[in-house]
Amino acid sequence: MSNFRRSQNQSNPNKLNAIFSTLIFILILNVTIQIWLLYASLNNALDNNKEILIPAFVASLVLFLVGFGLLYYLPMGNSNTKRIK
Repeated sequence: MSNFRRSQNQSNPNKLNAIFSTLIFILILNVTIQIWLLYASLNNALDNNKEILIPAFVASLVLFLVGFGLLYYLPMGNSNTKRIK
C-alpha cells in the first residue's frame, strides 16, 4: 500500500509541473497579500489608526502558516540520481 509521499514522488513529470506551478502561484499570492497588509498597516499606523495593526498581524501570520503548510506538498528530490562528490 502506497502513501501520499511515495506516490507523489513516483508521479508523472507533467503532474509534478502542475503541482509546482500551483504551489508557486499560491505562494506568490500569499506574499502579495502580505505586502498589501504591511502597506495598509503602516499607512494606518502613520495616521495614528492603531486598530488595524493586530488584525493585519493575525492575517499575515495565518498566511505565513498556510505557506509553511504547503511545503508538505512539495515532492522530494529523486533519490535514484547519482550525487556529485
